[in-house]
Amino acid sequence: MNQGWTYRERVDQSGAGQTVLDYYCDRYGHSTREQWRDRIIVGQILLGDRPTHPDTLLGRGQWLAYHRPPWQEPDVPLDFEILHEDSELLVINKPSGLPVLPGGSFVQNTLLSLLKSRYPDATPYPVHRLGRGTSGIMLLAKTTLARSHLSQQLRDRKLLKIYRALIGLCDLPDRFAIDFPIGKNPHPLLGYLYGVTPNGKPAHSEVQILKRNPNATLLEVRITTGRPHQIRIHLAAIGFPLVGDPLYLSGGIANINTQQSTRAIPVPSDCGYHLHAHLLSFLHPRHQQTQTFICSPPIWLT
Repeated sequence: MNQGWTYRERVDQSGAGQTVLDYYCDRYGHSTREQWRDRIIVGQILLGDRPTHPDTLLGRGQWLAYHRPPWQEPDVPLDFEILHEDSELLVINKPSGLPVLPGGSFVQNTLLSLLKSRYPDATPYPVHRLGRGTSGIMLLAKTTLARSHLSQQLRDRKLLKIYRALIGLCDLPDRFAIDFPIGKNPHPLLGYLYGVTPNGKPAHSEVQILKRNPNATLLEVRITTGRPHQIRIHLAAIGFPLVGDPLYLSGGIANINTQQSTRAIPVPSDCGYHLHAHLLSFLHPRHQQTQTFICSPPIWLT
């Protein structure tokens, strides 16, 4: 069992005037109305720093806190390989299945928790993220200055990231680009989930076919933007989702159809897709020289 978790959020304009119960029911469909009511009544949800009532009306700017009791987290690979380390940064090979930050079912079984145990005095912090099911290179900053410098490179699109990905058989050209905008779409459990949307932020992926196998196609994907789940969404948007992806199907919108299956609605942390962060290149925050690291992909992505 972990130690539980507290989810804090500030009431925005859309929540102003709602009751506490309606607020949670409308936004978090993973629990029933009765379950949310029980949590409020037993004091697991605070308004400000005090217990509240299901029928209390909310005002804009108020703070809510849901204190989730301890639970048993799913098993994950609790190890990672260090590819490079110096006084400013850490480069690692993250295994598929290991979440980076706390969220959903994971609090202790995360990369951040492992880093805190290994570096208790000054925990390296991720400059960018990889999905739970994505393996490969991750860059972490060990100082505030390094984090600021590397984050600026990410914003300026000067941090080069190249991935290996596997899709099914295709008749796509050897080289092509994908430019669908990515933004938030409604989701019945999570409130929202990223996908293709006309009002989303610009996203650009450059794709090269490396190998056409009898049953699948191996791709190299370079992303110049870093939108959430960008590669999964972009490839699904053109009709070729990643092999094994339970969430993003053809069209680039999250799969929320459970009519023909008894399993739960897929969420971003579900694994099974084939994606690996293969190459990372950036300017070192101290000596300003280009650093390039390559992380060998699993055999099914070679």
